[in-house]
Amino acid sequence: MKCIWFFCFYAALLFGQNQYPKDYFRSPLDIPLQLSGNFGELRPNHFHSGFDFKTQKKEGFKVYAVADGYVSRIKIAENGYGKAIYITHPNGYTSVYGHLQSGFGEVEKLIKREQYKAKSYEIDLAFLPTDLLIKKDDIIAISGNTGGSDGPHLHFEIRDTKSEKIINPLCFGFDSAIKDTKKPILNSLFVYPLDKNSVVNQSKRPIAVSISQQADGSFIAEKVMANGKIGFGITAIDYDDVSWNANGIFSVQTFLNGTNDFSYKFDTFAFDETRYINALIDYSRYKKLGQRVQKLFVENPFPLSIIQSGKSNGIITVNANFTQNYKIEIADFNENTTKIFIPIEYSVLTPKVDEVPITSKYLVKANKENVFSMENVTVSIPANAFLKDFYMDFEVKNGLLHLHDDLEPAFVNMTITFEDSITAEKDRQKMFIGSTDGKKVYYYNTKRYKNSFTVYSKYLGDYKLFKDSMPPKIKIDKKIGGQWISQQNELIFTISDDLSGIKSYEGTLNGKWILLEYEPKTKKLIHRFSDGIVAEGKNDLKVVVKDNVGNSTIFETQFFRSQKP
Repeated sequence: MKCIWFFCFYAALLFGQNQYPKDYFRSPLDIPLQLSGNFGELRPNHFHSGFDFKTQKKEGFKVYAVADGYVSRIKIAENGYGKAIYITHPNGYTSVYGHLQSGFGEVEKLIKREQYKAKSYEIDLAFLPTDLLIKKDDIIAISGNTGGSDGPHLHFEIRDTKSEKIINPLCFGFDSAIKDTKKPILNSLFVYPLDKNSVVNQSKRPIAVSISQQADGSFIAEKVMANGKIGFGITAIDYDDVSWNANGIFSVQTFLNGTNDFSYKFDTFAFDETRYINALIDYSRYKKLGQRVQKLFVENPFPLSIIQSGKSNGIITVNANFTQNYKIEIADFNENTTKIFIPIEYSVLTPKVDEVPITSKYLVKANKENVFSMENVTVSIPANAFLKDFYMDFEVKNGLLHLHDDLEPAFVNMTITFEDSITAEKDRQKMFIGSTDGKKVYYYNTKRYKNSFTVYSKYLGDYKLFKDSMPPKIKIDKKIGGQWISQQNELIFTISDDLSGIKSYEGTLNGKWILLEYEPKTKKLIHRFSDGIVAEGKNDLKVVVKDNVGNSTIFETQFFRSQKP
């Protein structure tokens, strides 16, 4: 039987697929499917890589294997997908289930066994096809809210096993379970002047364009009066018939004078492309106003495979004596389509809104390495970290590095180094570089060599050397010292650190290592007695928590527990 499975698996990888199978995968849940997030939806620094299925605002639903396969990976992490299970299928695809409360049955036993073997809550393990076979309809997990989840739900993905590219689950027939007859909704339209001589509606800055909806649901924009090179951007959302919340759009196409000019479609992409969301959107506007304008042009090329465009890259040149017609089509997977018609006319009207004035003398050249130094700080920006040249604010004052506002997206790490020849050596051991918004400090993993501190970052903003001499805090949620707690099923602690943040935690019962599950968003640390480490009668408990610069706190107590019925 195993030989047949291997043959099918490798045959699928060898010959590939010309069409996604529509009826191969079942639903991972046995409740009606509703989306709280769809594939390709715009998220901070990434495109959403799967579906977020609602679980009625609670945890505890059974999660099913969507097809036969084997557990190929288990990753348990404090952030990201939290508790996640990967199942590789013989048809060449892998399904992923994230934010789980726990595994189920043999899967959960395997997770616990490996955590105790590694003496770590966080594990990332790969398995062979013979290790844990799974059948379609098997319960593999219980839905939860672990990792970087904002509420109970199931994150679900389908990936090409060989390439690891993520594929929209709608391509596999999930559209039949999520009815959608509604057209996408256009919220706003923007036009961008794209060179120093361009003017749009008497503005040399990006400007909103008025739109009016017609009886058929399409939109007509006010006439765009322009000269030079221009491009357009939109904000848009989509609804289906069953989820009742806004999600991202599936595809956009633009047409200039009837010819397809620029398009992208969220059917599949690779993980190493996902940060280019910051190039696709108007990043500066997003950071200032929280509004994600999806640009329908490319000024400076970047490797995002979903984009299809001609030589102009969606950029329109407006010349004299030539009126142009521009059309945008926004569609969902079911081809419900919203159309926007935009007339463009040449104009030489004097601009009333000028370009944003340049106030800095520090020019970042995108295609070169840039090194800036002031006082005790050096910033090195490698070539191609940014997509375009720009003037960067750069200042060091009272120990604070102001490295521009976070209005330009970086795609390669910058190196930021602080020198400190004043602080005593014993205090340097407690120091780190952090970014700050004036209210909160964000720890960066800091490398130190003698009096030099270095971090690597893809973010502009404010940075400073901080000293953290305060240990973390541990508080047990229910006092147990000297008490019999036979009816209690778990130990719960609240842990926190005021500056550099929690780095590690470890617990023992009677000298034996115990699993502590940490949930950063609730600051809870939990040990469950069902792990079987607790002893009959007296138990000595010890918990040690360390922060990122080595400060530690020890919590010790003694309690009694009977295992007998």
